Amino acid sequence: MAKTHPDVRQESRSDRVRTQILETASGLFYRNGVRAVGMEQIVAESGIAKTTIYRHFETKDALIEAFLQKEDAEFWAQWDAVVGDASGLEALDRLSLWIGNRVRRDGYRGCPQLNLAAEYADESHPARIVARAHKAEMFRRLSLLCAGQGGTDADEQAMRIALFFDGVFMSGGRLNDRDAPELVRRAVRRLAAP
Repeated sequence: MAKTHPDVRQESRSDRVRTQILETASGLFYRNGVRAVGMEQIVAESGIAKTTIYRHFETKDALIEAFLQKEDAEFWAQWDAVVGDASGLEALDRLSLWIGNRVRRDGYRGCPQLNLAAEYADESHPARIVARAHKAEMFRRLSLLCAGQGGTDADEQAMRIALFFDGVFMSGGRLNDRDAPELVRRAVRRLAAP
């Protein structure tokens, strides 16, 4: 039987601890807001010592940044899966239906990037930097989809849709008693019109 090198085993355990810290903090940050969550609460809920948490994340801001990066990666992976090989209006329809269903999930509190950006006025804060990059990527992707349907001003169409999506993300449950996916789809079709 092959022996596992101690460094490999330690790295794996370290990765698991880091993941547990990030998962715990992510849930708390999303449910309660970043400023409302202290490190003591993360320690209590995760069962991981504060010194261990700081070994993996030097500051709370580093943990916040990791949370948003994780959310960002998960969002784009889902986006890619939803769009698949579709383009143009078909891709926009798929995204609209996905977003309409997304905002009706139990416990949905809005877009994490927008939530955290609203909590920090400092433009240089890691939360604001990750949020700006996320929104720039959304605009870039929407511009490509709008250009794929042959409109005259894909950037303007993409900006209209991006602003609308941000509003949908922050709708605060107002879409729960409606057919949100279809409402979002119809609105995006209008916004995508040349």
